[in-house]
Amino acid sequence: MLTAKEIRESYKDFFRSKGHQIVPSAPMVIKDDPTLMFTNAGMNQFKDIILGNVAAKHRRVADSQKCLRVSGKHNDLEEVGMDTYHHTMFEMLGNWSFGDYFKQEAIDWAWEYLVDVLKLNPDVLYATVFEGSPAEGLSRDDEAASIWAKHLPESHIINGNKHDNFWEMGDTGPCGPCSEIHIDLRSPEERAAVPGRDLVNHDHPQVIEIWNLVFMQYNRKADGSLEPLPAKVIDTGMGFERLCMALQGKKSNYDTDVFTPLINKIGELAGKKYGEDAKVDVAMRVIADHVRTIAFSIADSQLPGNAKAGYVIRRILRRAVRYAYTFLDQKQAFMYRLVDTLIDSMGEAYPELPKQRDLIMKVIKEEEDAFLRTLENGIRLLDSAIASAKKEGKNEISGKEAFILYDTYGFPLDLTELILKENGMTLDQAEFDSEMAAQKARARNAAAVETGDWVVVRDGEQEFVGYDMTKTPTRILRYRKVKQKNNEFYQIVLSVTPFYAEMGGQVGDRGHLVNGDDIVEIYDTKRENGMGVHLTKKLPADIEAVFEAEIDEEARKAISSNHTATHLLHEALREVLGTHVEQRGSFVSPDVLRFDFSHFQKLTPEEIRRVEHLANSRVRAAIPRDEKRCVSIDKAREMGAMALFGEKYGDEVRVIRYGSSVELCGGTHVDNTGNIGMIKIISESSIAAGIRRIEAVTGARVEDMLDKMQDTLREIGSMFNNVPDLVQALRKSIDENAELKHQAEEYFKERVNVLTNELLAKAREVNGIKVVELTGIRLPEVVKNVAFGVRAKSPEHTVFIGATKDPAEKPLLTLMITEDLVADGMNASTTVREAAKLIQGGGGGQPGFAQAGGKNKDGISAAYEKMHSILGL
Repeated sequence: MLTAKEIRESYKDFFRSKGHQIVPSAPMVIKDDPTLMFTNAGMNQFKDIILGNVAAKHRRVADSQKCLRVSGKHNDLEEVGMDTYHHTMFEMLGNWSFGDYFKQEAIDWAWEYLVDVLKLNPDVLYATVFEGSPAEGLSRDDEAASIWAKHLPESHIINGNKHDNFWEMGDTGPCGPCSEIHIDLRSPEERAAVPGRDLVNHDHPQVIEIWNLVFMQYNRKADGSLEPLPAKVIDTGMGFERLCMALQGKKSNYDTDVFTPLINKIGELAGKKYGEDAKVDVAMRVIADHVRTIAFSIADSQLPGNAKAGYVIRRILRRAVRYAYTFLDQKQAFMYRLVDTLIDSMGEAYPELPKQRDLIMKVIKEEEDAFLRTLENGIRLLDSAIASAKKEGKNEISGKEAFILYDTYGFPLDLTELILKENGMTLDQAEFDSEMAAQKARARNAAAVETGDWVVVRDGEQEFVGYDMTKTPTRILRYRKVKQKNNEFYQIVLSVTPFYAEMGGQVGDRGHLVNGDDIVEIYDTKRENGMGVHLTKKLPADIEAVFEAEIDEEARKAISSNHTATHLLHEALREVLGTHVEQRGSFVSPDVLRFDFSHFQKLTPEEIRRVEHLANSRVRAAIPRDEKRCVSIDKAREMGAMALFGEKYGDEVRVIRYGSSVELCGGTHVDNTGNIGMIKIISESSIAAGIRRIEAVTGARVEDMLDKMQDTLREIGSMFNNVPDLVQALRKSIDENAELKHQAEEYFKERVNVLTNELLAKAREVNGIKVVELTGIRLPEVVKNVAFGVRAKSPEHTVFIGATKDPAEKPLLTLMITEDLVADGMNASTTVREAAKLIQGGGGGQPGFAQAGGKNKDGISAAYEKMHSILGL
């Protein structure tokens, strides 16, 4: 039986024998593409070639690509782990032809590999072909069907609809019919009872698609029409995990050696056995799947976070922790302990895993610990909501409360439902769904983008000259209108451009297009599908004219200074902290630079100063830039340039050297380090486990900062009559202030104590309960301290009711109930929440103490009476 490693290599060997260039997997996390966060298909890294923006270096290519899907057909995150064959992270085996071979070879080689090389039983294979779409004037793909007829009987060639058998890159762009290969893994008896063709594309777990052959031959325009592509493309994708299942005679992807080492380790750590409990099995599958996604994402420099790609990874990680917590009884971090097992299985094919082992483990553990604390807090909040509902005689909590737990605190809905069920309660599902729908609508509206078709002014490819020029004559190749959030702007592609398009953390250039008196501002430059796209609020008056494209030189100089400074800081950090330091991200604008790097503890002030001084010594050395363009990646490494994991490099790269600093970089840089002027680090912080961030400014921004510091010191000095020793004067002032503060606190305590005694002396007794009341204009901290003072002096049979306004006349309700009365059924939190409606406010707290603020000061008396009424006082 072939192992997973052997299957992966056999695929590459086969297509190598067919003249394909075997290329490495692109990173799973995509950067510099506004349309995608993750590689979700093997074709992503070849998108520019398919769109015709760049020429193909190799017309035949094959690889094994790591992919991530968390939405779309059969890939919803909440379904992963529930069945045997869907995943978040998966490997896609693919082969491509860019204007070379087409349907004949793609189908014949797929058959040859599956049947002749891998020895799969041809009797259990089925192929689907596009049935056509009369509405779009598309006929059945008889060409593909006739080729399949050489290999399969007619009963194994199945027509498929547009949804299954017409592949599209997006709403616009390259598309075409496809042919899926399905395999029937059922027993002979099952196959005899029901033909496999009747189960194709019907979500049967043993009749599954393993390979999709896409024949790109059209381009979809914005108006929905199709036009033939000038160069046809073959794009195939085979699910590696499913192929392993078929070849290893398993009924589940999770039973193959892709996953069994992880599942066995999970069982060992949790003291559970796979196959004995359905819920435990689901949990183990979820964790085995998700730890792969999380580890590869971190290795590709995407850390869990609160926005965009980082939020997706955090959500996946938290889903795994939630399953471990609920079904495997794991109340402490344990998923990070699976990383070594993953490395044993996949580290050979993907060296970024062993290279980043320590970082991956540290980040996962920190995220696990943080979410476990969230679960504890969420359970406490949910328990409080359950108790409040029961006090009111309800057996349901509101969907809004559940949504706040889910959305604000990250508490999983299914865990809320489980805890409610254990307490004999439910939630208002309709209200929860309404809250969720409203949130999704807000997100859709915020992200909605309408793009028109490109209007082609003239043919040609864009040439970037921005490394050498700041202005150049140019013409418009094409343009289109874009609408986003009711904001209209235009995207323009120029024939020759000096504008650097945003990439690698460096912001895009801004500037102007000039034709005589017609001046059009370019306010940003983005990179899309390998091209620089210039953003403008309006189009030039004469689209056909020759323009002068000129960038904002001052902004470019500041950007270049900051970018070069990141290189010098990177080198200085490695010298001061150690060679374990590696770049983890950066942001470079005219105003500031951010540099993220791997390091496991906070930098001391002395370390920051040493880094700063080292970097500035290289600034003062005025080292000229040594730039090498179109250097082979191997030659660049020989020169000492570091390749960063998470980045995709071509065969030829650009190398930037300043003395001993050597980096692969496509950004803009100063001619000489002396142009930077000076580097000043303004902050150092942690952004994730094992990842630190420094922010710095350079050049004129350093002067601005020093001017502000000097002005501040001068102003402080004048406050102390410009004494010679300002530090000593400040210290003396602080000491005196501390003494005065202490005296004030003592006076405050005394006044609170006096007021407490006065109120207790005036207390009423109602039904054996001492009622202490406070009204009028009061400081909020006085009210709270008096309430606690009353409880300390009268710990039983006592209620403190406060209905006060602060000096700004904002109303405040305060309620303290002693523990014996709480045990009898009184609840400060629910009482205050109900009374707060009369002051147009809200609040809460614990059963023994609660407060609420509001907006309506005129309702304070009614709220005061409401609290008495609820408590029966």
